[in-house]
Amino acid sequence: MPDLFFQSLAELAPLIRRKKLSPVELTRACLDRIQAIEPKVNAFLTVTADLALEQAKQAEREILAGRYRGPLHGIPYALKDLIATKGIRTTNGSKVTENWIPDFDAAVVERLSQAGAILAGKLNMLEFAMGSGQKGLKGPARNPWDLAYSPSGSSSGSGAALAAGMVPLTIGSDSGGSIRGPAKSCGVVGLKPTRGRISLHGVTTLSWTLDHLGPMAHTVAGTALAMQAIDTSPAVPGYSKSLTRNLKGIRIGVPRGHFFLNVRPETDSALRAAMEVLKSLGAALSDIEIRQAPLFSAVSRVILSSESAAFHEQRLRASAHLLDPLVRERLEAGMFQSAVDYLRAQRLRTELTGEMRRVFTLCDVILLPAGNAAPRLDEETAETDVPTIPPAAPRPDSFNLANVTGIPAIVLPCGFTPGPPVLPLGIQFCAAENGEPLLFRVGHAYQSATDWHLRHP
Repeated sequence: MPDLFFQSLAELAPLIRRKKLSPVELTRACLDRIQAIEPKVNAFLTVTADLALEQAKQAEREILAGRYRGPLHGIPYALKDLIATKGIRTTNGSKVTENWIPDFDAAVVERLSQAGAILAGKLNMLEFAMGSGQKGLKGPARNPWDLAYSPSGSSSGSGAALAAGMVPLTIGSDSGGSIRGPAKSCGVVGLKPTRGRISLHGVTTLSWTLDHLGPMAHTVAGTALAMQAIDTSPAVPGYSKSLTRNLKGIRIGVPRGHFFLNVRPETDSALRAAMEVLKSLGAALSDIEIRQAPLFSAVSRVILSSESAAFHEQRLRASAHLLDPLVRERLEAGMFQSAVDYLRAQRLRTELTGEMRRVFTLCDVILLPAGNAAPRLDEETAETDVPTIPPAAPRPDSFNLANVTGIPAIVLPCGFTPGPPVLPLGIQFCAAENGEPLLFRVGHAYQSATDWHLRHP
């Protein structure tokens, strides 16, 4: 059954709906694979095997009785372990909260339960979404493409478990690239939705005004199906209806300059090749300017540092000795941010949001790098949501734009390094607020014309 592990959510759902594949069979296969390779990849903090089999049997009974709930019915998934699960420990990847067992489910868990999805477990992550990647509750998750390399963070287990074929769907969080970095490094698809489309109720805060939840899957089509189920906004579009292979009339803007700084040659080559594919599909590409580009990371740094320090203030006072030294250092630094700096950053954020509205009068979608290939674990540069001054290592500054302005962004595979080792490369697309259908259209068309997403570690 090896091919089953890498079939996408969009391929598995019709098999379950037509009763060609049993939810119990699929769940057992996922649990067996987790047991076999988890010691190498270290993607899970908790495996909920008994609960998963119980939910799978219930799903099978419902489907056989003609009560099919939708595309996620009978599909195993796993959650980044900062998402509350009733009766199941939610550790935040930290010794400080390793024994916390919530008495409620996060809103996103409720939505997945209503859709009939099957919880296989809770995923490894950088401590409180801001750790070093080296310390934490269970040590670092490893990149399935080469175990000596990082899957990037902070949703490290979410990317690694998916790429390793342990589950066909994971949920991560993103305050400055923590879904999109692992998607790039692990060769999968990750979506940071428009702010407010997915409820953050029951999600441990990193930054109140930058945090987002989002789905990760093998394909854009699978990501669209997941988004359909977990979108908690008042008006949910039919995301899968936007999946076409024709990009005629779509204007794609490429903001060269600042956002393409530090892009390595293999990344640049992959992005240029991707642009040619997009042109062949009918898209019109043009260079655009995003004014005051360096300010996106500067604004993100002040807001995230201030808000994370405020949220964790009591933990910092009571349990500093239990924290990853990098988490402690970042929280302590945040305590020194002034109210003037924070308010100035929020004012600049308003200006930057207005700038992006101007940009989207010139194009429909923005094409950006998603960073370079994954670093070695022993050279980890903390590719987390927390920017540093100076940067820990040169990398494209392309993630904070979407979090600061609240616009949606998606990352998908667009190539590989020459090797050795052979590691995935990614491309990022951003759209205006509530532009997820457009991102799914562009991403799906690109994947229909390429095979990068069909390669697995």
